[in-house]
Amino acid sequence: MSNDDGTQAADVEMSQYVADRARVNEDKIRQDDEIINEFGDYTYGWHDSDAAGEAAKKGISEDVVRAISADKGEPKWMLDYRLQGYRDFINRPMPQWGVDLTGFNADDFKYYVKPIDKQAQTWDELPTDIKNTYDKLGIPEAEKKRLVSGVAAQYESEVIYNSIQEDLRKQGVIFVDTDTAVREYPDLVRKYFGKCIPSNDNKFAALNTAAWSGGSFVYVPKGVHVDIPLQAYFRINTPNMGQFERTLIIADEGSYVHYVEGCTAPIYSTDSLHSGVVEIFVEPHARVRYTTVQNWSNNVYNLVTQRAYVREGGTMEWVDGNIGSKATMKYPACILAEPYASASTMSLSFASQGQYQDTGAKMIHLAPHTSSQIIAKSISRAGGRSAYRGLVKIIDGAEGSSSSVVCDALLVDEYSRSDTYPHVDVREDDVTMAHEATVSKVSEDQLFYLMSRGLTEDEAMGMIVRGFVEPISRELPMEYALELNRLVELQMEGSVG
Repeated sequence: MSNDDGTQAADVEMSQYVADRARVNEDKIRQDDEIINEFGDYTYGWHDSDAAGEAAKKGISEDVVRAISADKGEPKWMLDYRLQGYRDFINRPMPQWGVDLTGFNADDFKYYVKPIDKQAQTWDELPTDIKNTYDKLGIPEAEKKRLVSGVAAQYESEVIYNSIQEDLRKQGVIFVDTDTAVREYPDLVRKYFGKCIPSNDNKFAALNTAAWSGGSFVYVPKGVHVDIPLQAYFRINTPNMGQFERTLIIADEGSYVHYVEGCTAPIYSTDSLHSGVVEIFVEPHARVRYTTVQNWSNNVYNLVTQRAYVREGGTMEWVDGNIGSKATMKYPACILAEPYASASTMSLSFASQGQYQDTGAKMIHLAPHTSSQIIAKSISRAGGRSAYRGLVKIIDGAEGSSSSVVCDALLVDEYSRSDTYPHVDVREDDVTMAHEATVSKVSEDQLFYLMSRGLTEDEAMGMIVRGFVEPISRELPMEYALELNRLVELQMEGSVG
């Protein structure tokens, strides 16, 4: 990846993002709040004992950054990265578009909570309360049934358990936490770290660069196919916790890997922060699929930067489910840097009471005969707000390229909201570009028709919603598709009647 390409892509992504700040009439809000109060319970909201979290102090400073690096025993080059990230965080402005971040204060959060002294080699080595949490989430069971080929479990700031099947290890596949990668594979990490998402890309990428901890490092050698997904699971337990995992995936020439992540957190009266960074490098003719089923509780700011750099003939696929959080800003991006690179993003956002899901995708075509597809679906209910925010950029000289964007929004009631902020910038004549957007409401006629066939009102509503999300769920492995449908159904409880 050349510096010119990276600079050009970063410049493109920073432009044209001014959002509508209109607010609903206060009387209307009060009326809607009376209806919204029937919202159902979040089912992942338990929390464990928290001695490590209680001892941690709030706030970010250069001393905190240095202390994190020292505790990890990092080399000077990584400390230098962190300090540059901290300077960029101080200097970068807070986003003035998208979700309202006026109540956000970086010093409200805890930046480093170390739950155990040493990574466990087996689930039974974990403290009982942490082990019970992952048992409830079903992660050890998935590993036992070989539904996944490797597991990483991050709790607070650290990956507390990491494993990979022996046959993949023998083929040279690396799947470790990123802290371990810095120690054991420094040349690989240094070659790629920050090359797709530099620390000055945006304020929260800079904060992650300064305070990152944990996350996954994946390297798949040339020609190796990891047919069963690798899975990572991220859990926040501490109140006011900031989780800053850093994930780096490199798929070498002709390889394939599917990486799946899931996330949950307890419910507290104060907010927590999740600000991960994901960098993916798809080498020539390789293919990567990155799947997220995110179900943070509605006291979590979910402010994430994700980007892939795709070389000749490579394929990048994002499958993105955003069910929870207080406020989400997430726009998986692909830089199609060489001819015949291709990418797709399929996303679902679900906004319910007190939630603002500002999601979308970015496709940047820098070479001829590149192709991209964006399919974005959103559901708004109980006063929630969703927004699609997308960018398609095709530069002069990227002839023969094509892009297709489809945005579908479903409103379940009269007082929720959905917005679309597309930005299309095409500088080349010889391209194919399509954009389609629809907003629909669940109508009384639809419900009546299904109920006349013997369904209850709740069953009819569930069928309509499942049909709406089916194009996303069918792209998931069966176990994850069932989980996504179950989460949507839980969120829909109490939405009729």
